[in-house]
Amino acid sequence: MIRSQQGKCLAVAPDGSEGRVLDAPSNGVDYRDALVCHDGASHLVLWGTPRIQDQALTEEALPALLAKLREDADSALAELGGEWALAASLQDQLPLFAIDRLGRVPIYLRQAGGHLFASTDLVALRECAAPAGGNATSPQGVYAYIYHHMVPAPFSVDRDTQKLKVGQRLRDIAAPPAWYWQPRFSEPVSFDRSAAQGALMKGLRSAVNRSLEGPGKKAAFLSGGLDSSTVVGCMAAADSRCEAYSIGFDAEGYDEMPFARATARHFGVKLNEYYVTPEDVLEALPTLAPAFSEPFGNSSALPAYFCARRATQDGVEVMLAGDGGDELFAGNERYTRHGSFDWFTSLPAPLRGAVQTLVSALPGSFPLADKARSFLRQANTPWPRRLFYYSFLEQTPPDQVFTDAFLANVDTQAIQRELQLTWDRTGQASTLNQLLALDWQTTLAVNDLRKVGGACALAGVDVRYPMLDDELLELSLRIPSQEKLRGKELRHFYRQTMEGWLAPETLSKSKQGFGLPFGVWMREYAPLREFAYDTVQAFSHRGLLRTDFVRETLEQHRSSHAAYYGELVWILCTLELWLQAHHPELNLD
Repeated sequence: MIRSQQGKCLAVAPDGSEGRVLDAPSNGVDYRDALVCHDGASHLVLWGTPRIQDQALTEEALPALLAKLREDADSALAELGGEWALAASLQDQLPLFAIDRLGRVPIYLRQAGGHLFASTDLVALRECAAPAGGNATSPQGVYAYIYHHMVPAPFSVDRDTQKLKVGQRLRDIAAPPAWYWQPRFSEPVSFDRSAAQGALMKGLRSAVNRSLEGPGKKAAFLSGGLDSSTVVGCMAAADSRCEAYSIGFDAEGYDEMPFARATARHFGVKLNEYYVTPEDVLEALPTLAPAFSEPFGNSSALPAYFCARRATQDGVEVMLAGDGGDELFAGNERYTRHGSFDWFTSLPAPLRGAVQTLVSALPGSFPLADKARSFLRQANTPWPRRLFYYSFLEQTPPDQVFTDAFLANVDTQAIQRELQLTWDRTGQASTLNQLLALDWQTTLAVNDLRKVGGACALAGVDVRYPMLDDELLELSLRIPSQEKLRGKELRHFYRQTMEGWLAPETLSKSKQGFGLPFGVWMREYAPLREFAYDTVQAFSHRGLLRTDFVRETLEQHRSSHAAYYGELVWILCTLELWLQAHHPELNLD
């Protein structure tokens, strides 16, 4: 990936007229190569690696696609596979903007100077739209970042800018976006497990083989979990000389290197290891934080970056990542909790009331009284808000965190309304499948894929996600809920399929990922602590946070809660570093 290339941006009037394709310098991590087609007054920009009927879309096929978009846009979009984002001005029609069904390529839309500007690269979008209007910060986007630790669609940290959710398209800027694609989950009474397991193995091998297409040396991330181990196993079957890269930490509870080594031995793959240190964090954070198009607070981006950088140094041009399997086949721990909550809320109202009365009367010293009260509070919180019960801004009133001047420009309920819209999209599905579909947006599209993609872009290497292949997505929709999650056993169907093929250590491993022990290291390593504290203090001078909140956060980190408050310090620290590079003007004092 060459991040110095020109980014493409489509500018068009809201009624679809005056369309033109613009070039702008691109330094953002969301840069994508683009296919461009002009046909009279119609223009099409297609980013990413789109496919039609399992074949890579070529420049020669663009005129036919443009004609289909003019004739029946939703049908044409539904035929597009792979990872892509699209912007089109269609002669005598409203413009069209859309992203793929799993949001692997983002698109940013801005209204300025009587035109709409669209690009997958927010840096390029700022350059193109700047002459038509300023580049101001959105308080709503900043609030969404602190709530979610990244900026989810439709919000953006740039004012007058929005993003599309997975599988959405937008025609009329005055109307909300619509979903051109809806997941159709099935719950077959009769399930042929053997046939489905065969289809899964075939789909995995095909997906990895497609990811290995094209020039350049390929390698894979390897944490030793189910998905990265699956990808490495399929790579080894296709090329016995393949290599994998893994990150370790000299910190108790964080190091996954033994599991990565077990997978490498099992498949006979060369494993390249790197142990991240506190010194590495201090060196890389000032470069990593501003590299993202928007503020990004997932601390595991840093180990992903060091892993990708090590691969780049060895001449690797394309990394394969295992992201997505947990969200397709039910591998996240929170999925196991929904059954208990749904069971309680299904009880007759008088019985639920009696239980709540009994629990509320328990003395604080009673064993498990606090856990019982927490369970009831969560059970009485509706989906999907229940998922974010432990979020810092759900546990702490916003007026104890933010200044009045900042909150005056924020709708604190907008995040929940958007989550509800996404949740309701799959209202006829089981609770588990609704959780999976929500995670495609909130965990994959705006978090994990941005994390890995951004880290790889900064390191100078491309990345592909075979676990998110369209064939595997369609297969996952046909697996019954009780096969995906059996009691408390996550990924029941997937694990059964992999028995005898993946290493035993992999099948018994709990989910972890490249987690970063930032909070612990910050307390133990003085230079990192001083840098982080100074950066958070600099952010506090912008007038967004209450000074007593900042003081209490740093004190809690110093005294007793290093991991929990360390994550909050990281979130604020990365935000300030990003603002210094992109929006230094933000100040409410």
